[in-house]
Amino acid sequence: MKPKTTEDVFQLMDGYITSAVVGTAMEMGLFWLLAEKPLPAQNISETLNIPLNRCQNWLLLLCKLDLLEDSAKGYAPTTVARKSILDVYGQGTWAYLAREDRLEFSAVRDLALHICQPRSTWEVQNLSPPDYYKRVLENPTEAARFTRTLYEIHIPLADQLASILDMRGVKKLMDLGGGSGVVSLALLRKQPDLTAVVVDVENVCLAGREIALENGLEGRITYLAADFIEDDLPTGFDMVMFCDAGPFSESLFRKIYDVLNPDGRFVIVEQFALNKIIPAPSHLLWSFLGSLESPAQTNDFTTIDQVQARLEQAGFRDFVTTSVPSKDDLRWNIDWIVLEAHR
Repeated sequence: MKPKTTEDVFQLMDGYITSAVVGTAMEMGLFWLLAEKPLPAQNISETLNIPLNRCQNWLLLLCKLDLLEDSAKGYAPTTVARKSILDVYGQGTWAYLAREDRLEFSAVRDLALHICQPRSTWEVQNLSPPDYYKRVLENPTEAARFTRTLYEIHIPLADQLASILDMRGVKKLMDLGGGSGVVSLALLRKQPDLTAVVVDVENVCLAGREIALENGLEGRITYLAADFIEDDLPTGFDMVMFCDAGPFSESLFRKIYDVLNPDGRFVIVEQFALNKIIPAPSHLLWSFLGSLESPAQTNDFTTIDQVQARLEQAGFRDFVTTSVPSKDDLRWNIDWIVLEAHR
């Protein structure tokens, strides 16, 4: 929200409370509870086990935000809520995203008291930031939630990539750090003679195999549990895909060069920074949160020029960059650029 009036500014200052109100509705499944039929406050209170007075005020705030409407039959999602929430992602994805925002909130709690301190705002509060990689690595249930959330939110990006990538001559694809395989699955639907190998950690691969089965493409896509930085990789690929995976090291690029067939292609899809000190617009919030965790670290965002220079050192040639059109204005579907290189 970009403020235009003083009242808008006040609403932004109330954002802590508003965010908690909406996020709780997501995590507790309120909109899905009311999607089929309206319910009165008493029923909602009993179903969700919330004290009635608190529940009533919570519902009224959601009405003020135009996400619920109250009628003689009870509360129901508004047209806005149906269009912008229920019709966009499933309950599991919204609940996961709301939970992650809640966990990250600790970094900005009492920010005015901590922003001047040359220490992590987590450390100042004797807290530890969420370790997403560790959670996914150690907990299959967490990995499944994480993988399915990324699958659902990246479907528009995957479809756009499938529509713009030149796949002529590509029969074998390796998708490094490909998670659910959302991009590979979109490419498989476009090109019937294509097969794909997705490389990721074991728990993510388990979730990816289920998603491939649901898409009816399990016979053309395999999931290889491996650390693509440390472990050996299979060879003989016409294309290697690297979508939002990182890191961009010359040593990794040399490794990828060796697994490609002659004249094979390496495709990097990334939200590259505008320059070394300014992130892509879609990364501004994440960049700020990163500065709260590591205040002494100077900005050194990855640019296309940096990556291309490392690719050249690794032996790649014939570089082409293409901006990916966005189907919507959501932060995870904008600012994407394809950098393609030949072996």
